[in-house]
Amino acid sequence: MGTRKRRFPSRATRDEAEEAVRTLLRWAGDDPTREGLRDTPKRVASAYRDWLSGYAVDPHDFLRRTFEDVGGYDGMVVLRDIAFESRCEHHIAPIIGRAHVGYLPADRVVGISKLARVVDGYSRRLQVQEKLTAQIAACISDVLKPRGVGVVIDAVHECMTTRGVHKRGVSMITSCMTGVFRDDARTRAEFLEFIGIHGARGL
Repeated sequence: MGTRKRRFPSRATRDEAEEAVRTLLRWAGDDPTREGLRDTPKRVASAYRDWLSGYAVDPHDFLRRTFEDVGGYDGMVVLRDIAFESRCEHHIAPIIGRAHVGYLPADRVVGISKLARVVDGYSRRLQVQEKLTAQIAACISDVLKPRGVGVVIDAVHECMTTRGVHKRGVSMITSCMTGVFRDDARTRAEFLEFIGIHGARGL
C-alpha cells in the first residue's frame, strides 16, 4: 500500500487573516472599530508573517554550500547559545530559548551562521520543542552527512508560564543525538561540556 501524501488547505489571504483578528477581538468583548484597535488586525497579520516566516524557507538550503579545505581539522564543531523564538502549536504562545548545535564532520564543514539559520528556519513555525530538536538534527545529518550530530535546546514555554499552571522560572530541556554523539559516551560528554552541561545523565 502506498503512502498517501498529506494535503494542506490552501493558504489564507491577508484580508482573511485580518478579518480573523477582528473576529477574535469581538469574541474577547472589544470593538475592533475603535481608534486604538483599528489598525491592530494589520499589525497582528504582519507580526505573524514574521513570527512564522519559517514556512517560507527550506532549512536544508542553508547547508548546501560546504567547505572541504579545513587544513586537516577533524574535531567537533559546536555553536552554542543560539537564541531563538518560536510558537507553541497548541496555544500559539511564545517559546523562547537557546539551542546548542554540534557535529563531527566527515569530510566537509559549513559556515557557522548557516547552523543558526537552520535553527531559525524551524523555530519560526508552529512547534513543539521535541519536534524542533529532532528537525534541526535531521536537517544537519541529511545534508552534511557528518559522523554525528548533537542538538540540545533549553527553552521557556509561555503557554505554561502565563496560563494554566502559571509556573515561572521553569525551562524545558530536550536533546537529540545521532551517530557518534549517541553511540560514543566520550564524544557526547565532550559536546555537553562544550555547551556548559557537566555530568549530565540521560542526554
